[in-house]
Amino acid sequence: MPPEERCRILIAGAGPAGIAAACAAAETTSSVVVLDDNPAPGGQIWRGKQNRWTRRLQGSGVRILSATRAVALPDTGVLLAENNGAPLLVHYEKLILATGARELFLPFPGWTLPGVTGAGGLQALAQGGLPVRGKRVVVAGSGPLLLEVAAHLRARSSIVEAIVEQAPLSHLTRFAAKLYRAPAKIGQAVELGWRLRGIPFLTDAWPAAAEGSESLNMVLVRTRSGIRRFACDYLACGFGLTPNVELAALAGCELRDGFVAVDQWQQTSVAAVFCAGETTGIGGVDRSLVEGQIAGHAAAGARARAARMFRARRSVHRFSAELARCFALREDLRQLASPDTIVCRCEDVRLENAAGYGDSRSAKLHARCGMGPCQGRVCGPALRFVLGWPWPTGHARPPLFPVRMDTLSATHEVKVHDA
Repeated sequence: MPPEERCRILIAGAGPAGIAAACAAAETTSSVVVLDDNPAPGGQIWRGKQNRWTRRLQGSGVRILSATRAVALPDTGVLLAENNGAPLLVHYEKLILATGARELFLPFPGWTLPGVTGAGGLQALAQGGLPVRGKRVVVAGSGPLLLEVAAHLRARSSIVEAIVEQAPLSHLTRFAAKLYRAPAKIGQAVELGWRLRGIPFLTDAWPAAAEGSESLNMVLVRTRSGIRRFACDYLACGFGLTPNVELAALAGCELRDGFVAVDQWQQTSVAAVFCAGETTGIGGVDRSLVEGQIAGHAAAGARARAARMFRARRSVHRFSAELARCFALREDLRQLASPDTIVCRCEDVRLENAAGYGDSRSAKLHARCGMGPCQGRVCGPALRFVLGWPWPTGHARPPLFPVRMDTLSATHEVKVHDA
């Protein structure tokens, strides 16, 4: 048998939702474990940053398993993980899923060129040491993340040629007018606007194509007045976020419209499993923190403490709804890819090869779309939007990620041991 950990509450994910859940649960029980595949807590939002929540986590007594990835759920109350390449079994009574979200990419001609990256991806690469000083960057797609990425790159001396937002100006204006309900957001918006001063901000616009012989050197942007060309070294592109629900699906949790369904206690359809953050709905850090605390308190049995946060949750849910309405993807984006555009980068599947199927499973079986290392995490959400595929139903199958053979064999060992 591989090494084992035991805890009362196991939390998968150490982003804002997972950290908040851990801190809340630790107020009631000392048996809390958090696992995350990053080298340190913080997730994509707080990567490498210290704040009051990360400091609170460090002083909570919670055991943190970094560089640890969930692989399978071989039995009730048991999670199989891979820790620094070695198998690890974690026994738990309650499981809180705080697996967050990833960027949504939409394929368009040239999107596979070197130099075309995710918006958050380029930000993470810059934080990790990628030299971006003096590099010309176009930031395009949809959502508030674009502004934060552009500000981050400018602070690192990149030349941000333009910010390209697909939402029309009328949507942004209505959204801004409702920020009076969230005074803190107004201050953040003013600060961000100052940091981005002078950068062209195009609304009602989107990338039509990326050009270059061996790497990116030009982006074609479609605007209401026609095509504009921007010479650049990087195109940081993202069309919002899509939730990481694979572990929830593996646990048998009910999914609705691609998100995990939860009750007022953030409990899923599976009695011992709770969920919080972007996996229940895209809404930013504030939503993740509130839902994480409710899930942590409820999983630990402190329902009175959880109930005291219901009002705050209603507020952040209203903001999430406004966010979704403002940045809803327009129908024009379904036509971005041409028939010969590669839509599955792992298996080099083109749109014309995937378009003949009515769902992701059929395309996977017949055209190998989603058969590669990412297992459809990139092409699946994109083609659900482009082709109108339904959200998949049913349980996911382990392993959730490519793993070593000794990790995979541990699933069998657990079942044999229990028998």
